[in-house]
Amino acid sequence: MLPFARVTILGLGLIGSSIARGIRATMPTVRVTGYDADPAVRARAREIDLCDDIADTAGTAAIDADLVMLCVPVGAMGAAAQAIAADVPADAIISDVGGAKVSVGTAIREALPNNVVVPGHPVAGTEHCGPDSGFATLFKGRWCILTPEGDTDPTAVMRVSALWEKLGAQVEIMDARHHDLVLAVTSHVPHLIAYSIVGTASDLEEVTQSEVIKYSAGGFRDFTRIAASDPTMWRDVFLNNREAVLEILQRLTEDVTMLQRAIRWGDGDALFDLFTRTRAIRRSIIEQGQDDARPDFGRSHE
Repeated sequence: MLPFARVTILGLGLIGSSIARGIRATMPTVRVTGYDADPAVRARAREIDLCDDIADTAGTAAIDADLVMLCVPVGAMGAAAQAIAADVPADAIISDVGGAKVSVGTAIREALPNNVVVPGHPVAGTEHCGPDSGFATLFKGRWCILTPEGDTDPTAVMRVSALWEKLGAQVEIMDARHHDLVLAVTSHVPHLIAYSIVGTASDLEEVTQSEVIKYSAGGFRDFTRIAASDPTMWRDVFLNNREAVLEILQRLTEDVTMLQRAIRWGDGDALFDLFTRTRAIRRSIIEQGQDDARPDFGRSHE
């Protein structure tokens, strides 16, 4: 049995368009309605037949939905929820894909107090954006974290979980505050570091006579891939998960100070011990199927 018959997706970027494609590929009888605030995106979604219907307003898109999936930047979640408040059925389940869960869950519940809300976060993505960037298998083998409150209807949680599982994801239930701390470590601060180092390299371009770009090694290239991610989305993530991000940044600052001390005093043992420990973490990520052990991360060299 399918978890939903009519799904509405608000926001047709990478994640929203991938959900639409995934539903149509794995659950072809489910009716998918899409909406995006950008008229050009709506027009493109119609051109590529992304959804069964593309609505011209958020309220129209949600009017007969069983599930509404909010796929907009986290800073826009509250406004997106408010935009459908007058039209969404009271028995529709509301979920989202935002990378910060405490602030997003609060904003959605305040806008839609009569609906069951099951916040979610698929831990998957690329540096690309827009309706053409999505693909049906984006979530295959990846984790989707759901952060319902303790009194949330368990049937609603089960139905949202089932949808993600049909899209190929593994589902984990987690406390929203704990999610924000975990993701600050695994995603948010790494992105902040990438933005910072690429920004520093940009500042040094003139000094080094363009050699930073010309002689980019693998590590810097990987930083630039991360730093090419959607700036609106990541601006909103940092502003909406500021407490956890600042906590992890403080810890990182302390660890970097320790590394500075080890390098200054020639403490090779401390450096070797750290590098050995981090190498083991990389191997664990590969063993759990969250990355590719092939050379150069499995990238094609054709």
